[in-house]
Amino acid sequence: MIHNTEQLYSIFLETPLICTDSRKPLADSIFFALSGPSFNGNAFAQLAIEGGCKYAVVDDVEYVIDNRFLFVEDTLVALQELARHHRRQLNIKVIGITGSNGKTTTKELVRNVLAMKFSTLATIGNLNNHIGVPLTLLGLRKDHEIAIIEMGASKQGDIRELMEIAEPDFGLITNIGLAHLEGMGGPEGVVKTKTEMYDYLRIHKGLVFVNTHHAVFIEKAQDIRQFRFGAGVNDDVCGKYEGSDPYVSFRWKKSGEEFDNRTLIQTHLMGRYNYENILAAVAIGNYFGVTEAAIEDAVSSYSPDNNRSQLLQTSRNLLIMDAYNANPTSLEAAILNFAAMKAAKKVIVIGKMMELGETTAWEHARIGNLAVNSGFDQVFLIGEAYRSAGIQGAEKIFNTTEEAVLWFQEHPVEGASILIKGSRANKMELLQPLF
Repeated sequence: MIHNTEQLYSIFLETPLICTDSRKPLADSIFFALSGPSFNGNAFAQLAIEGGCKYAVVDDVEYVIDNRFLFVEDTLVALQELARHHRRQLNIKVIGITGSNGKTTTKELVRNVLAMKFSTLATIGNLNNHIGVPLTLLGLRKDHEIAIIEMGASKQGDIRELMEIAEPDFGLITNIGLAHLEGMGGPEGVVKTKTEMYDYLRIHKGLVFVNTHHAVFIEKAQDIRQFRFGAGVNDDVCGKYEGSDPYVSFRWKKSGEEFDNRTLIQTHLMGRYNYENILAAVAIGNYFGVTEAAIEDAVSSYSPDNNRSQLLQTSRNLLIMDAYNANPTSLEAAILNFAAMKAAKKVIVIGKMMELGETTAWEHARIGNLAVNSGFDQVFLIGEAYRSAGIQGAEKIFNTTEEAVLWFQEHPVEGASILIKGSRANKMELLQPLF
């Protein structure tokens, strides 16, 4: 028997926990046997049942042992369709958030703001792909009022697919930068992929939160209902950046108001690049009727974690850990922000960038040279791409983070402000204990 979405949903209502990792089975849950290029998830279905899962969804009939094993044509499609069906049963507002940089930080800020008024569910961590989005949706319960769904992409069509699963009523693109160029077909492909969100909302009569700092959003959001934020006098929410040394401070007002006597808001987020993320959360909160005081309390109390622009005072140095993601756009912003900070001694350690395709050599040369020409006391680069680019003026260029760890163990740095910036693939968190 092939189980359809309605049949799976009736089982889900009785067993509303989902598991996709047989190594971490959840008691009385439904295990979805998802497969990958190098493994067959069906082979772990019995292990999941033995570990406490109540049911296992498989797409190979050979693994159906008894009525606890639910056969479908494709387990991933079944998971996605179950999530969409569940989302449709609930009277809930769904906000989709994507962008080349800042989407996770923005999602966290928006959750902080909206939770001041609503029962809110948001993507956990960065579970923002074709598996993570369905899992988030299946975490929705009847008492939730708003869901904030982060959406990532590595190739064209990804955002369209996620929009069709989550069916959001609202959308926000944080920014469009140089990320995943290889899979998306260059900068034009990045724009096309991210604005698939706008294409969906245009068709389905949704609303977009438009950051008017970026002309591309104004252009691409034509003919869609909008709520605008930025620096324009006609924006629904207007902000004024007041500085970042080290944390962002700003003021904001609604359309038709004046900045006179507006409160200066101090945050715990570093870098001008985070200002627009903060203003997006302010705008969304304002749209949904969260009070000004609650909005300001939410954004000022938010502190980043998980190596996202974290400011850490160690026994020897002031450390800026920004080792969660890195692409040419975010690295350039981080370098320029660090250069503008006041500090007696500045040291920067940056890792290689991933998925840049044919622009790999050029972008590593550009970013490496920007770092060595920005006035830092010491510049350390990690990745063969920097060495191949012929960067001159760096203190050291390491092939790997592990190589850098060994060097810093023998050459400790003290009394400095240190920026560590790289993607998760670089494992640059290994450097933190050394500083």
